[in-house]
Amino acid sequence: MAVSATSVLVVGAGPTGLAAANVLGRLGVETIVVERDQSVASEPRAVSIDDEAMRLLQALGLAEDAAPVVRPGTGTRYYGSGGRLLAAAPTPTPPPFGHPLKNPIDHGAFTRLLLDGLAVQPSVTVRFGQELVGLDAAGDDVGAVVRSPAGGEERIDAQWVLGCDGGRSVTRKLLGIEMAGRSLEEPWLVIDTCDDPHDERYAMHHGDPARPHVVLPYGDGRCRYEFLLLPGEDEATATSFAMAQRLLATHRPDLGSEHVLRQRVYVFHALLATTWRRGRAFLLGDAAHMMPPFAGQGLNSGLKDAANLAWKLAAVTRGELEERALDSYEQERRRHAAQMIDLSVRRGRVVMTTSRTRAHVRDAAALLARRLPALRRRLDTLPVKPPARHEQGLVVRGGAAIAGAMLPQPRVLLADGRLAPLDDVLGPWFALLAIEPSEGALRSPVWTTISARRLRVVLDDRFPPSTAAHEVPVVADADGLLRDALSDCRGQVVVVRPDRFVLGAFAPEREQDFLDQWHRLGGPVIDARAAQDGRVPTPVRSTT
Repeated sequence: MAVSATSVLVVGAGPTGLAAANVLGRLGVETIVVERDQSVASEPRAVSIDDEAMRLLQALGLAEDAAPVVRPGTGTRYYGSGGRLLAAAPTPTPPPFGHPLKNPIDHGAFTRLLLDGLAVQPSVTVRFGQELVGLDAAGDDVGAVVRSPAGGEERIDAQWVLGCDGGRSVTRKLLGIEMAGRSLEEPWLVIDTCDDPHDERYAMHHGDPARPHVVLPYGDGRCRYEFLLLPGEDEATATSFAMAQRLLATHRPDLGSEHVLRQRVYVFHALLATTWRRGRAFLLGDAAHMMPPFAGQGLNSGLKDAANLAWKLAAVTRGELEERALDSYEQERRRHAAQMIDLSVRRGRVVMTTSRTRAHVRDAAALLARRLPALRRRLDTLPVKPPARHEQGLVVRGGAAIAGAMLPQPRVLLADGRLAPLDDVLGPWFALLAIEPSEGALRSPVWTTISARRLRVVLDDRFPPSTAAHEVPVVADADGLLRDALSDCRGQVVVVRPDRFVLGAFAPEREQDFLDQWHRLGGPVIDARAAQDGRVPTPVRSTT
């Protein structure tokens, strides 16, 4: 049996696995991706990504290339049984993370975009037509066995394995991890069409108890329809062209069979893996959690898993964080995934109910509330999802309210008068934001060791002063997004993680206390003697 080795083995070349590989590749981590199919999926699956996922694309340098396949959306609208608008979940202005909250995508083109991003990452190899058939993750390294279509087997020795192989995950089964939760009893028919007249930039959830359905245009004349199947409607009947004609009659009476791209029946799941890690193997995406689509967070949750875990693996592999820092992955992501599952189920019960009584009460309450200006504003600005915040994990508490939350991304004004998205100025790794007025110099060599980029931030409506080449550059918040978020951080240094979540904040005189707390959580790694006498170890690899 042939044997090869790598730092990270990614199982599955769907969006989650490819996103994780892109993060690892940009950070120079040797990675192999194996996929049992001969290419990435081309059929329509997920149809939108959110603002946090767009921020990940931005970090990967793929945001501009994504323009043809990711369209800026305007949110979601919810309609009652009579077709009247009940509520909406739009994107605020300015958007808190620098991108619209909901963005329609072409799933196949989106996956190819992530695959193409790996073409410029020399540390990443993608192997199609290789299926995982064996896995031993109990030792200091992982021994994985993959099989090719011809029947030949190869052993891949890796430091870490990421199971990104979907709801029927072979990785999860080989690790002996169970899923907890339930499958929803109601089957749904999904129809994807082309040359469709729907050109709305928002999703439409129709809460008609006679037949709840969803309409999701995703650009270039493509549209997804989801219909709840009623008792007595079996899969054979549901997937017939006659059924598509009947259900879409009010939307497009001229429907031809050539307009139907896909027509399948799904039973949605509300499932969570009992653990997301076993030894040196992790589960991500649908392998770790599955949820109904009513909150639009299935694909997005997988991309957030990748954004959360991949940089930590890179930091551990490069010797910048302790291995125990990886415990924070499940601590941070599990709670949010559980919230998304619960939100998806609850939203489905309310909006997609088949109970005429419940629908009548829902509609009457919403229409009454819309007569009151304050309640109407709330109904027209519903949150798409709970705020992203880590209550546990790699977070140092005590310095600022924003610790554990994602840092907003405004446009920032540079000293030379240019405007730029904040993330483009922060760089790809850790960043230190000195919130003015911030007094005192940082003393620890740790910040240089981990290649942390430094910025001074002006929160008020003032121009940033020019700085010499050797000085810390200054930026000003041009959109006002940081003013409230960092209002209690004046005079402090805010530490931003590579995934744009805030590690914590400290006053300069409390620098060592902050580092001590961070070290107890798993990092950073620095030679104690070098720290004492001020010598700085050579970073494993510079990221700036």
